[in-house]
Amino acid sequence: MSLCIPDFSTLNVLVVGDLMVDRYWFGPTSRISPEAPVPVVQVTNSEVRAGGAANVAVNLRHLGVHTTCCGVIGADAVGDELQALLEAQGAQTALVRSASRPTTTKLRVLSRNQQLIRLDTEQRCGTEDSGAVLAAAGSALARADACILSDYAKGALGEVEGLIDACREAGVPVLVDPKGTDFSRYRGATLLTPNLAEFEAVAGVAASDAELISRAEALRKQLDLQYLVVTLSERGMLVVGTDVKRLLPARARQVFDVTGAGDTVIGCLASGLAAGLDIEGAAELANLAASLVIGKIGAAAVTPAELNLALHEQGEGGRGLLTRQQAVDVAAEARQRGERLVLTNGCFDILHKGHVAYLQEAKQRGDRLLVAVNTDESVARLKGPERPINPLEDRMAVLAGLAAVDWVVPFPEDTPADLIAELLPDVLVKGGDYRPESIAGAKAVLENGGSVEVLGFHAGRSTSAIVAAIRGEAPGDD
Repeated sequence: MSLCIPDFSTLNVLVVGDLMVDRYWFGPTSRISPEAPVPVVQVTNSEVRAGGAANVAVNLRHLGVHTTCCGVIGADAVGDELQALLEAQGAQTALVRSASRPTTTKLRVLSRNQQLIRLDTEQRCGTEDSGAVLAAAGSALARADACILSDYAKGALGEVEGLIDACREAGVPVLVDPKGTDFSRYRGATLLTPNLAEFEAVAGVAASDAELISRAEALRKQLDLQYLVVTLSERGMLVVGTDVKRLLPARARQVFDVTGAGDTVIGCLASGLAAGLDIEGAAELANLAASLVIGKIGAAAVTPAELNLALHEQGEGGRGLLTRQQAVDVAAEARQRGERLVLTNGCFDILHKGHVAYLQEAKQRGDRLLVAVNTDESVARLKGPERPINPLEDRMAVLAGLAAVDWVVPFPEDTPADLIAELLPDVLVKGGDYRPESIAGAKAVLENGGSVEVLGFHAGRSTSAIVAAIRGEAPGDD
């Protein structure tokens, strides 16, 4: 199927569950401790991230979803830290402060991308805390398009049956990432996402794919679920529903860390369903996102731009059509990945082979090519009132379909100087008879340490020549 990434910015999703702080200590190790047979890690860097159900909320925010996060934190400095992490991501919070337990914390020590040890600080929530979570979540349901229950067996979902009933009464789809072997607690949910080990602990070990599907369908019916999605690690995922029984193979990626991959999966499933995708489309989206997030270290998240880029690279119809703010975001993401961003601009009214050759040569200057395109009003000012021939939407769509082009963004000004100053690409490319310093935006790029290159004209019919030939007139030169 052809997968398109929806616009998630109008959605509201409520996340309820076990919240925690994930700490990471990084450093090299070159010797064994004289005190015990363990490696000595010289800590050179550290990170703190929102974990557990809070990581689900972060995943949703990276997709652009309006998110409310509900759960229990301690009345301690770590709880303050976790709330600040969530709010820094733009998530709203409906948190229950508990004086009887600390904020759950997991500390991981890593060296050379390998986790050496994990140290946990935690205490299970009591019934008073879980009752308060039910009340807080109930108040937030009114504005939710979907609800995710993220169970890490820390007690925040002690009233999970009441939460599911409240979602059903409100007509809100409720998706559950389960824990333990008592799946009857989740009866009546819209969707359940166990991994294979969790599933087989409840439904029994399957000797074949056919038996796996059969057992999954039996469990789905037993629990009165609309859908059951079983994540299969390197094999992908199984999707079972009334009208679907499908194994989705994993999209091959280098695996660095599977931490939090389940959070990414359920976040994408909820967002996809809330955005109007059917279960197969939502599962394809989640499967793609999981393949990206396992290539990152620790509890991580993916963005719509990364999803679109992955589709584009795989030739599956991904479209890199960006707003101005999205262009700023993908430029920052490219820099974080250590990629060299190339930018060029133009009207690209009637695309011809000269354009294609030029864009292919531009792409060779770096890792990612972003094309800035004049809006219709801008083209009319530059080329005359009869131009453009093709509207902006069509021009951008054609450019986005080219293998060399990663992203396309419009600009309304006569030149892209302001846009370039915002994006600060590593390489600014222009075709024609220009001096580098005279190119719009060159000053900002050069001052930022980038380069400006002028590519020569490529053989091929110009847009003006094509228009003139159609009209029976003398050819122009663009």
